[in-house]
Amino acid sequence: MKKNINITEEDRKIAAFAALAIVIHVLESSFPSPFPGIKPGLANIITLLVLFRYGWRFAAWVSLLRVTAGSLLLGTFMSPTFFLSLSGALASLLAMLLLWSSIRPWVGMAGISILASISHVMAQLLVAWWLFIPHRGILALTPILIATGIFFGLFNAIIASSIEKRLTDTV
Repeated sequence: MKKNINITEEDRKIAAFAALAIVIHVLESSFPSPFPGIKPGLANIITLLVLFRYGWRFAAWVSLLRVTAGSLLLGTFMSPTFFLSLSGALASLLAMLLLWSSIRPWVGMAGISILASISHVMAQLLVAWWLFIPHRGILALTPILIATGIFFGLFNAIIASSIEKRLTDTV
């Protein structure tokens, strides 16, 4: 028996953006890291673009699909890496939601990206501390992680803003 599945234009857009974010996520996983656990999070550029073009709900779908499908493709689903990635994604989505729904007119892409990035790395640090390394010494990484969160949050926002400007100029 054939089921009638209604795929909307919204579903297609979410799938396309999620696919792009997944490709970037998988490619980025092959980059060497000078410090364990620190990556630029380039797939978050797609999440930022989607947030500013289509809203928080779209961005949440893209982010969570990226984490889930990316972990399946990389063979890390249900592993510590998956739970760290998921906790970071959920924390950054929550930060974006709070800013998006409360003070968005006063906070631009850079502010949202930086707060989301810091939320991401701090959630990962807390989950790592709680589940894997229950020693207070891990908290010594906090200043390094906040600094890299600020740096990569700003870096990704600059790229996303540049892409957004080009998309707006061509339309």
